[in-house]
Amino acid sequence: MNASDILKYGQGTVLQAIEGLPESAWETPGACGVWSIKDIIAHLASYEHVLMTFVRSSPTPYLSKFTDPGGNFNDLEVAARKGKSVKEVLREFNDTYAQVMSLITRIPVETFRQTGTIPWYGMEYALDDYIVYAYYGHKREHSAQIAVFRDNLG
Repeated sequence: MNASDILKYGQGTVLQAIEGLPESAWETPGACGVWSIKDIIAHLASYEHVLMTFVRSSPTPYLSKFTDPGGNFNDLEVAARKGKSVKEVLREFNDTYAQVMSLITRIPVETFRQTGTIPWYGMEYALDDYIVYAYYGHKREHSAQIAVFRDNLG
């Protein structure tokens, strides 16, 4: 697996889904439950921060919040960005992705395949599983929701 390619294609899918989105549509609820498209991008930005744990090789507050069994990571992270503009949320999403991409090559190839490196996800999983499911698949899922929402906007 080429982690950089998987991450690049996931990001590209999201950017394609939001390309040309009218400004008036960004904060309209209903793209994913009560979330707007801006909220989806805020949510995805928070996942980029979780991945930074691996590329920096040190725990981050995002990983702690993400793995907190009593926490409500998704809603808390979206709420934390409610006061930000669409431009700010999109910048965070893109900037954090760029940081991940600039550092991902520092992870040895063997580490991506090594099971048990992410015990909070499951001892039978490796980092490459997480990247494919929680990043690429996750971005594809939300991009499809955005596409449907855009179609319904007319």
